[in-house]
Amino acid sequence: MTTAKAPLPTEPTEPDPPVTTGVSEMVAVARKATISGVAYNLSLHVPALKTEPIEAIEQVSFNLKDNRHPVQLDFKAPTGNLHSLTVNGQPVALDHRNEHLVLPVAALRRGHNVAEIRLRAGEQSLNRNDDYLYTLLVPDRARTVVPVFDQPNLKATFTLALTVPAGWQAIANAPVQDSTLNGATKQYLFAASDSMSTYLFSFAAGKFTRLNRTLNGRAMSLLHRETDSTKLRLSLDPIFQLHADALAFMTAYTGLPYPFQKFDFVAIPDFQYGGMEHVGAIDYKASTLFLDEGATQDQVLARSNLVSHETAHMWFGDLVTMQWFNDVWMKEVFANFMADKITQVAVKNSNYDLKFVIDHYPAAYGIDRTAGANPIRQPLTNLQDAGSLYGNIIYHKAPIMMRQLERLMGPEPFRDGLREYLKIYAHGNATWPDLIKILDARTPADLQAWNQVWVNQPGRPVFTADLQTSANKITSLTLTQRAEDGSDRLWPQLFEVLLMYPDGHTKELTVNMNARTVPVTQAVGEPAPRLVLYNSSGLGYGVFPTAPALTAQLSKLKNPVARAAAYVNLYENMLNGQVIRPLALLSVYRQALTLEPEELNLKLLTGQASAVFWQFLTPTQRLAVGPALEKDLWAALQKNPSVNSQKLLFKTYQSVALSQPAQARLYHIWQTEKAPARVKLTEDDYTALALALAVRDYPAAEPILPAQLARIKNEDRRQRLQYLMPALSSDVATRDTFFESLKTKPGRAKEAWVTAALGYLHHPLRQATSEKYLPASLDLLQEIQLTGDIFFPYGWLQATLGSYQTPTAAATVRTFLAAHPDYNPQLRAKLLQASDDLLRAEKLAR
Repeated sequence: MTTAKAPLPTEPTEPDPPVTTGVSEMVAVARKATISGVAYNLSLHVPALKTEPIEAIEQVSFNLKDNRHPVQLDFKAPTGNLHSLTVNGQPVALDHRNEHLVLPVAALRRGHNVAEIRLRAGEQSLNRNDDYLYTLLVPDRARTVVPVFDQPNLKATFTLALTVPAGWQAIANAPVQDSTLNGATKQYLFAASDSMSTYLFSFAAGKFTRLNRTLNGRAMSLLHRETDSTKLRLSLDPIFQLHADALAFMTAYTGLPYPFQKFDFVAIPDFQYGGMEHVGAIDYKASTLFLDEGATQDQVLARSNLVSHETAHMWFGDLVTMQWFNDVWMKEVFANFMADKITQVAVKNSNYDLKFVIDHYPAAYGIDRTAGANPIRQPLTNLQDAGSLYGNIIYHKAPIMMRQLERLMGPEPFRDGLREYLKIYAHGNATWPDLIKILDARTPADLQAWNQVWVNQPGRPVFTADLQTSANKITSLTLTQRAEDGSDRLWPQLFEVLLMYPDGHTKELTVNMNARTVPVTQAVGEPAPRLVLYNSSGLGYGVFPTAPALTAQLSKLKNPVARAAAYVNLYENMLNGQVIRPLALLSVYRQALTLEPEELNLKLLTGQASAVFWQFLTPTQRLAVGPALEKDLWAALQKNPSVNSQKLLFKTYQSVALSQPAQARLYHIWQTEKAPARVKLTEDDYTALALALAVRDYPAAEPILPAQLARIKNEDRRQRLQYLMPALSSDVATRDTFFESLKTKPGRAKEAWVTAALGYLHHPLRQATSEKYLPASLDLLQEIQLTGDIFFPYGWLQATLGSYQTPTAAATVRTFLAAHPDYNPQLRAKLLQASDDLLRAEKLAR
């Protein structure tokens, strides 16, 4: 065999793409135009001690269309990590700058190229613990481990050899081809993976237990570290069954079989997200998968939704991937959209419409009502900023938008359009305009105009209504919408209005809100109602009018979805300073607590009641109303026949307990480990109770947290509590020292622990000594974005600012924004989102 000589490079006709930090869109576009056929062959040696480096050998092969420019491999790690580089068999001097390993023109050739790199793997995204590790590489973190083309539209295969301590289990995207035990180490050789984007490359290894099941002909493996026998007994069958059900649903809905070689999953303690859809090797937060007999309906539904969400990603995101991360929302919206449909089938007695309203609307409104609201689809010039695109708009407003789109088109044309999209772009990449073009051809509606306001712009409408009657008949009913931000935009949508009559009779009418003002013509001639509930099906998006008289009629609404819509709308109007004040709304909720029979609605009610109590009542109001609220919650707990509802009410009682008798009751429950009524409290629940008592300094002399630590048997959960304890210390100096530790990256290593600790550090009962941390916390935000995972910047801000309501805290936010007029716009938006309740509380207190 002879090897063709590389042609001499010619003078470039245009300048080389600049070598800049991150992964710029300019470089990504240039690489996509010239590079194809990418494959990574990677060997990693993971030592038993996490303090020792992970040595690696990597081969990157690719086809090059044009060799007149250097090729940039993305590598965000110290230059000292790189040992040597060869390109096409020839040694090449290391040129590593601005987070890129640059392959010189002289070493490259048109056609097939191979670069071999010997290095110490970067560890920013390896998540190393004492006896396990796992990768988490979304959106641009593969480049923090080894050099790669870290952009979603340069899909590649990965062939991995992983050497780990003997006794460790390992899992990756592809099946294990071979494993060899060699004394104190074991090497796993994995087959070549399916073609995938770099952010989906994954492996996990450590002291895990492996379980294998086959359901519906599909072999599945689970790696976990759970030691609670009750959780294992009650959770293992549902975990595997939920995956099997989700696979079956997705295959039927899309018309495409599962598209990859294998389907496994890993349960990881304190995983940063609920889950991550790595091809063939999904990662989950263990606490979401493993439930016990005390699990509420909401937890059961959340587990189903999570499993369904990550399974749906195998088609939406993994099989067809966005071209660039400005369309990251596409994979998330379809994962959530499908998860809602799957859970409707997979979980018995689940109320699909009710769950949809409660899951999505409060979360979407929580961002879209703020001055930092962002559109669903956002521009992105560099992947290093891609993490800031994630949030409740893409996870919760986007499914609302998609359901409106499905309703506009009809379920079958919508499904058929999605099938065509998946078939055309399978194993490739696509954009939102690509999908809109396919869907637009299947409906007479103008989806391009519809898309402009729903997808490309932020915000929501505010509705007003005009009801005219004569001779006890409706003569006209008109609805008008305006943009909350004062612009002239319109949101075309369908929703319902419910006419309510004194005898309990109701009539529901559908409104096609396709103009600024729409007459509800079908209402004309109907008997004059006592009240009108606007958006009674919960599917309309915006702030709907409500009447103070509705509060007395809530329990008479037979449809739980209508009650949920009413609760949501009352809360939104309260936040806007309309209809009802915070203290009055809490009074309404106190009455509803004993009357609401639906568990999901009770979850919504108790969550909103807690938010009103801590965020929108003044400290004086809290002290005045607190004992009565405690009494109402305890009475509701005793009366409610549902075990799950009792637990929700107990958790709320625990959250708001301020009086000495309430705290004494909680302490007795913790000390004796005897839960009230039929409430079932688990080890995790008793830990949460101990933390609630500690933040209240009750009792000051009793070492509650050390005592709780001694009760915990699982080492992962012990380590979490040990981390939290300084943040809950009654000693201010200890809390000061803990906060100082957060200024270092090692102190922020476990992000789920950090946000939990911040929630206690900034608890309303501790704010007199914690508000001083706010300026430094804001100063750390940019560093946190660069060093943390995608949800961490907002999580940091929310846990820090979310409970404040003082004018001085609001002034700190304003001072920071004024001092940084050119601040990163995505981070500025996150800050405005996280501080919205603080700024509203300031206004509502006037």
